[in-house]
Amino acid sequence: MEGLSWDWVAEYTKAAQEEGRDPAVWAAHVGSAMAAAGVATPSSPELAQLLVSHLCWENNVPLAWKYAERAIAANLASPMLLLALLSTRVIPNRRSKPTAYRLYMELLRRHGFSFSSQINGPNFRKVMVLIDDVLHLSQTFGFQACEPGVLVVEYVFCILWQFLDVILDDEGLLELTPEKKACWATRPQDLGISGEETCNEQSEKLQKINSVISVEIIGHLLRQRVVSRLLLLASENMPSQWGAFTNRLRLLATNSSALGSSIVPVEVLQQLIDNCNKLGGECKANRHREFYNNVASGSLTLPGLYCPGSSRSALWIPIDLYLEDCIDGSVAATSSIEILSGLIKALQAINGSTWHDAFLALWMASLRLVQRERDPHEGPVPRLDTRLCMLLSITTLSIADIIEEEEEGEEEEEGDLLDGRELSSQWKEKAVGGKRRMDLVSSLQTLGDYESLLAPPPSIISAANQAAAKAMMFASGLNVGSGYLENINMNDKTMNCSGNMRHLIVEACISRNLLETSAYYWPGYISGRVNQAPHTVPGHLPGWSTFTKGASLTQSMVNAMVATPASSLAELEKIYEIAINGPDDDKVSAATVLCGATLIRGWNIQEHTVHFVVNLLSPPVPVDYSGNDSHLISHGPMLNVILTGISSVDCVQVFSFHGLVPELAAALMAICEVFGSCFPSVSWTLTTGEEISAHSVFSNAFILLLRLWKFNHPPLEYCIMGDGAPVGSQLTPEYLLLLRNARVLSPSSHAKSRTSNKLLLSGTSLPSVHPIFVDSFPKLKIWYRQHQACLASTLSGLVPGTPVHQNVDGLLNMMFRKINKGTNQSVGSGISGSSGLSSSSGTGSDDTFLRPKLPAWDIMEAVPFVVDAALTACSHGRLSPRELATGLKDLVDFLPASLGTIISYFSAEVTRGVWKPAFMNGTDWPSPLANLSTVEEQIKKIVAATGVDVPSLVAGGSSPATLPLPLAAFVSLTITYKLDKASERFLNLAGPALENLAASCPWPSMPIVSALWTQKVKRWSDFLAFSASRTVFHHNNDTVVQLLWSCFTATLGLSSTSISCNGGVSSLLGHGFGSHCSGGLSPVAPGILYLRIYRCIKDIIILAEEILSLLMVSVKEIAERVVSKERSDKLKKTKYGMRYGQLSLAAAMTQVRIAAALGATFVWLSGGSGLVQGLIQEMLPSWFLAEHDLDQEGRSGGIVYMLGGYVLAYFAVFSGMFAWGIDSISLSKRRPIVLKSHFEFLASALTGKITLGCNWALWCAYVSGFLGLVVECAPCWVLDVDLDVLKRLSKGLKQWNEAELALSLLRRGGVAAMGAAAELILAGES
Repeated sequence: MEGLSWDWVAEYTKAAQEEGRDPAVWAAHVGSAMAAAGVATPSSPELAQLLVSHLCWENNVPLAWKYAERAIAANLASPMLLLALLSTRVIPNRRSKPTAYRLYMELLRRHGFSFSSQINGPNFRKVMVLIDDVLHLSQTFGFQACEPGVLVVEYVFCILWQFLDVILDDEGLLELTPEKKACWATRPQDLGISGEETCNEQSEKLQKINSVISVEIIGHLLRQRVVSRLLLLASENMPSQWGAFTNRLRLLATNSSALGSSIVPVEVLQQLIDNCNKLGGECKANRHREFYNNVASGSLTLPGLYCPGSSRSALWIPIDLYLEDCIDGSVAATSSIEILSGLIKALQAINGSTWHDAFLALWMASLRLVQRERDPHEGPVPRLDTRLCMLLSITTLSIADIIEEEEEGEEEEEGDLLDGRELSSQWKEKAVGGKRRMDLVSSLQTLGDYESLLAPPPSIISAANQAAAKAMMFASGLNVGSGYLENINMNDKTMNCSGNMRHLIVEACISRNLLETSAYYWPGYISGRVNQAPHTVPGHLPGWSTFTKGASLTQSMVNAMVATPASSLAELEKIYEIAINGPDDDKVSAATVLCGATLIRGWNIQEHTVHFVVNLLSPPVPVDYSGNDSHLISHGPMLNVILTGISSVDCVQVFSFHGLVPELAAALMAICEVFGSCFPSVSWTLTTGEEISAHSVFSNAFILLLRLWKFNHPPLEYCIMGDGAPVGSQLTPEYLLLLRNARVLSPSSHAKSRTSNKLLLSGTSLPSVHPIFVDSFPKLKIWYRQHQACLASTLSGLVPGTPVHQNVDGLLNMMFRKINKGTNQSVGSGISGSSGLSSSSGTGSDDTFLRPKLPAWDIMEAVPFVVDAALTACSHGRLSPRELATGLKDLVDFLPASLGTIISYFSAEVTRGVWKPAFMNGTDWPSPLANLSTVEEQIKKIVAATGVDVPSLVAGGSSPATLPLPLAAFVSLTITYKLDKASERFLNLAGPALENLAASCPWPSMPIVSALWTQKVKRWSDFLAFSASRTVFHHNNDTVVQLLWSCFTATLGLSSTSISCNGGVSSLLGHGFGSHCSGGLSPVAPGILYLRIYRCIKDIIILAEEILSLLMVSVKEIAERVVSKERSDKLKKTKYGMRYGQLSLAAAMTQVRIAAALGATFVWLSGGSGLVQGLIQEMLPSWFLAEHDLDQEGRSGGIVYMLGGYVLAYFAVFSGMFAWGIDSISLSKRRPIVLKSHFEFLASALTGKITLGCNWALWCAYVSGFLGLVVECAPCWVLDVDLDVLKRLSKGLKQWNEAELALSLLRRGGVAAMGAAAELILAGES
């Protein structure tokens, strides 16, 4: 460049112009001079700057414009820079120089959008800087144009925006935009100079023509494939600017007169605007897209595939499995609302369905959950109320989250375009007619066609009839209050209505503003009629309506309100206010009401009730409180009422579903700390005459607290086994407090459920905003550390003469006082954990005197040593089994909380193998023989559908059954309990613990336990037999594999000769469990069995490997059955190729997806995100590295490899979706780690860094299928992957002729990948 004088070029250009020299000659001469001087070409930025300076405005003549065009055509000047410079000078002066503007548009039309040759030029880096400086791109769009692709996207966006602003400015429409001005200069004044506009008739005519041409250029550019794809990148990565741009486009379409005069029809432009966010989405019909379109797009209405195995229900099986899994009785720390809404969004995306179909599938799955146990068996398990909570509360709130997510997004979008007043009115319109909301309406209307699913269980027929009556009276124009409905008599001759489950669902939706009362007028919704105006209900009847009118809380009023749920939030808030601020007696009454039917069956307001109850367990410290003791002590009666009121299995499940276990645990820890430190003399007498002590309050709180975490599992289980540990092992007090503190400190970020978020931010959920740790409760911490030590190693540390030693002796004397009175020996503590019989010279004393007057925590510290001493004495024959059981029962009666420590001690000791067996001979220990053969028959009948052999329970000969001594002692203790309301809350802890303890003992311990308990409680026989049947799978991994295979064959219909007419949800989950046939117990569906046994599988990593193996076996079966060798041979011979077998392949792909969804659901439910991480990060890569012959006999014609690749792709994506969700904010912090690792593996294999052992066709199907599903269904995942990896993947995909998939992958990479995506688009420019 040093040898070339740009002044010479300027002078030569001016001289050539004056002489009228041909542009080609001018270009050749300038090009030769540039080449001779060593100027870097093509696309010189200096020449572009020179030509613009020459043109504007001293030489604004046609020949000068021709020189500029020739310089671009000859690749001498940078087209992008030249046009960018012209735009800033020509556009503001277009009115005074309309011809120049016309020439500029023509130049832009011819040369403005050919980028591929420019971005690879040697001068483009310099050109980028100059263009950015001229057009202020970085300043306008918010990020630096540091890559050629990024600059091109911003440049195209800018040029279009300039044209748009020009048209709007010319027609006076800019005032209608929120900014009320152009983004780039459109007038001389915008540049700070004064310009004179010509106003003659010719000029005005030319200006109008220019406006029309501008509109036509916009329409032309929006149709261009390359431009539309570049704009798509802009829309995805510049959302706020894109919103302003599309707002201007709509303004143009609706108000522009130039548009009407152009050749661009208004409808066409409107269509282009509507499709702006979809442009560039078309992909080549590769294998993944072909199957995805053929199978996924019609997920609920596949013609020819409507059968149980491939029907609508089968494609949504994960919902049924998750819902049924929630009813197991296990406690979860996270909200079911969040999990269920994430699950629905994932399935809706991967099934390619409408929200109508997704909502309908959810309603149907929830109804199947209820119908599966219309008459549940008796036992300490969740019952119908838990299932109804899932249907009418959790499912409804999950749908509310999904709908609000859409409408909040629309609100944010509108917020950029409207002021507050306009936004408010438009938001109200959206609240009525949002797309998802409308799909909810249509799904509920369609739901009415499924009468068998809608039949209400007997216990809620009255509630369903009331809901129907409410709708009927509303539609009849009768204004009746809740008092009438509360006391309505459905046998009243004036009423003729019959309700079903849909009436209850609709009421649940209306109460949460998801539906309007117009639902009452749906065709067929009201089936009855009102014969005449209803009679007036007497105003004095006790109930919610009279209470809200000011009636006092008399006992009859409380009884009526306990039995009937509140019908509105206003009623709930009124009773809650009394519980907080009323007199002491009224507080107890109000708390009793809140824990009654309103908590369990107040489905429409249940999310508020559970929060209120948790609040009541942590009453605030009064402002004027000055006592030394905790303020909680004064609330003892109310707290005790709540603790007993929420102790049922169903209540605990309700709190778990709503995600309140961490908050509940924190409140219980505080209660335990305070009341466990009180002497038993601290007591209260209730108005009913009942007396409760601090020990009672402590025990009720402590037993409930233990049920919230797996306290009797070894504490190192999760730490040692890591991802191989069962789900829920991480539920410890520390973890629960960690979750609680996270919500307190950052409620909006940790409450992913919008419902939970509202309650958290409203201030009605958490009484304390301070973090809490285990160290906050010193007494609890001491017990917890002792408990962990007891589980981890044998008991030790009892020092003679210490207070603990004295307490141990005192408790032993209390427990075995009758023995001590009748002999010269007493059961006493030894030293260092050993125990035995000590001499006793005492004559005994009064029972009351023997009861230690100690705080509960002191007693709890001594209990492990007491139980150890008693069990040792029994094993040495110094204490009979009956005396042991009686003594332990006396201890539990004295302090019920000691049951928890007894359980932890027995759970630890039964695994040590140091105790001799107990012979259940009917003399020393109770005998199970009377029922053992019956239990064996029941077990065989229950597992019959799985093909698993049940080992014999009755051994040969006359030897009696045996149990490990700790288990025998615990069984004997539990049998001493009466089955009454008072004992229920303790059996709810002891029952699951007994089953877990028996499951860890040799076979047939649990069947023996079941036989013993059946003798005590006949009505529990079904439950006990089912519990015993589960342990068949605990002692043999092969039986678990067989059970899993039964699940696959049942779901896919592989157990029948016909694949098309068997399987699905009904085969997998059946009708639940119970005596559903005349002969007693019926075989339990394999899916139910698996969901009830997997939590006791110790190493779930092996389980995941088996699931992967069974998945591939399923694919082989599918390939061989659906695409037989004969059909495969015909497929090869036919000239139509794939089309001949298209239906079969579509059916096979449907089966493959169902199999993948089933396997992924099992992996997710069994091991959570940890197991999913192991699957994707380790198992799948190892599988691909190994060699697998899936078609040894050639029976599938090679189709098995393609199907195998797709099933693994679906398997991986399903698993990740369930564990992490598809939203930008992941449900797990593991997601970025796992995705980076797996994408790195894919990129390394694609680029040849890794040598694979699997079949190539399988690998190709997996890569295209996995990446295709990710970009289509979980695009947010790509943001977690490094840009370098995405570039390597896209390069490898291009080599496979998968350029469209490569582009889609880069598009999802966000701003960081925008440049690479743009360059890939430009590389395909013709």
